[in-house]
Amino acid sequence: MGKGYAEGPAAEERFAELERAERAAADAPPERAAVYGSTDDDPKRHFLGWLDEIDPDELFASGAAWGITVLRRRAG
Repeated sequence: MGKGYAEGPAAEERFAELERAERAAADAPPERAAVYGSTDDDPKRHFLGWLDEIDPDELFASGAAWGITVLRRRAG
């Protein structure tokens, strides 16, 4: 005896949707840690650089930037 909704076109479409989502995630650029903050030149919060390229503690300690936050962003 069939299981109704768990079989047939609805289930096939759901499996296809999951497969498309997996492919999209695999094709997406990797995430990186982005540093945002404010500077004298631009007091509004803006992108300062990637965490692996700049040191946010050093920027803050030197007074070059403030209001620093680190967020995960796609690098592309």
